[in-house]
Amino acid sequence: MADDRQSETFYLERFGVTDREVLAAMGRVKVRDVDYADLYFEHTVAESISMEESLVKRASKSISQGAGVRATSGEKTGYAYSDEITLKQLEQAAETARYIARSPAGAGPVPAIRGSRPARNLYPVALPATEVATREKVELLQKIDVLGRAYDPRIKNVMAAFSTEYKIVLIADSDGKLVGDVQPLSRLQVTCIAEEDGQRQMGTHGGGGRGAFSFFLEEGRWERYTREAARQAILNLKAVDAPAGPMTVVLGAGWPGILLHEAIGHGLEADFNRKKTSAFSGRIGRMVASELCTIVDDGTLEFRRGSLNVDDEGTPTGRTTLIEKGVLRGYITDKLNARLMGIPLTGNGRRESFQCIPMPRMTNTFMLPGESAPEDIIRSVRRGLYAVSFGGGQVDITNGKFVFSASEAYLIEDGRVTTPVKGATLIGSGPDVLKKVSMVGNDMKLDEGIGTCGKDGQSVPVGVGLPTIKVDEITVGGTQV
Repeated sequence: MADDRQSETFYLERFGVTDREVLAAMGRVKVRDVDYADLYFEHTVAESISMEESLVKRASKSISQGAGVRATSGEKTGYAYSDEITLKQLEQAAETARYIARSPAGAGPVPAIRGSRPARNLYPVALPATEVATREKVELLQKIDVLGRAYDPRIKNVMAAFSTEYKIVLIADSDGKLVGDVQPLSRLQVTCIAEEDGQRQMGTHGGGGRGAFSFFLEEGRWERYTREAARQAILNLKAVDAPAGPMTVVLGAGWPGILLHEAIGHGLEADFNRKKTSAFSGRIGRMVASELCTIVDDGTLEFRRGSLNVDDEGTPTGRTTLIEKGVLRGYITDKLNARLMGIPLTGNGRRESFQCIPMPRMTNTFMLPGESAPEDIIRSVRRGLYAVSFGGGQVDITNGKFVFSASEAYLIEDGRVTTPVKGATLIGSGPDVLKKVSMVGNDMKLDEGIGTCGKDGQSVPVGVGLPTIKVDEITVGGTQV
């Protein structure tokens, strides 16, 4: 109890409020017809440095702080926020949120605030990257620039960027819970430009997570990011135009899980299913994929980019099985949609900042490994495409249709990976693709830690993962017929 109180005091003092003031603000918003209310406090220090043409082109540092107040009444949600944390501003925001939710003033029970701390710490960091000297970060970018250019004389430019943030949050709700968390996050991105015979190609690689700055200096990570970006750029110089038409596609392990995230994961978020706008609406307990497919969302993986001790509603994150051996088992939920749908709360209520309303969002979403060796999957394909990495893409949640561009891909001919190709796009439907998975590799890998997910104008960090998988048929858009 002493530890809990110490934790509570730390967060309250950080935001300059008392538990009495939090209770007073909650009393303004949690009235007779409000089902649920919460206060979300946030303090963020963010820093970004980028280098291009061997020069530091941009450096910025910012501090933001504020609080948001939410009231829900049935399906209606009222939300207001302020970047000034005072009792007066909190009470005004509370009254505004209640008014938006169209709930009249009146007596409502507000339990005493009970301070708590997360049951675990998935990302203990002694020295946040925001407190590491700027000189050290610039020196790292300079080393990346030198290594990238030395990889091959055809590398004409190297762009490197390091971004980091240190976020402190505190959530109080109308159930009387008060919980805080400290959330570090960093990312290093490297892009190399290669030129030859008037042709220009690009390669990009990077990684990160909720660790310390030293993470990028250990195990040769920054060197690997740099060489991989340079390798991809040089490779694409000799790539031929991709073929077009329906064909067998093998997706590589790791980052290609972004296709799973976009084409399938969003369709499993509870708000889309409550509104019956998802291709997976009303299909719990039904086969929606090949029996080889088991897909989970897990926010409890240590130091991972998509992980959280508690979500942005104060709920501990967990591991949720979404699809089990092809059968749809559940959805990703926040408090509002779990209550309205009468389904379990999964700890996936997330928001970009105190200015935003929480909604169900993925954390780390991936397919579990199967039993096939990756080389056997390749050998089983007579003619097809091997997609190793992806760039941009888009998806229609209502039907699961997607378009994704491959940033690194190869032809598969007679069971062998052969010529690199460029300009390949994968066109299909998430539910259809899942049903056409005929082999799943034993090499499941998570991405390096670069994912950012957008939804309704909000962006949050996420993780993805995938073993090597064989999809019997996807339409490939290219330039050859």
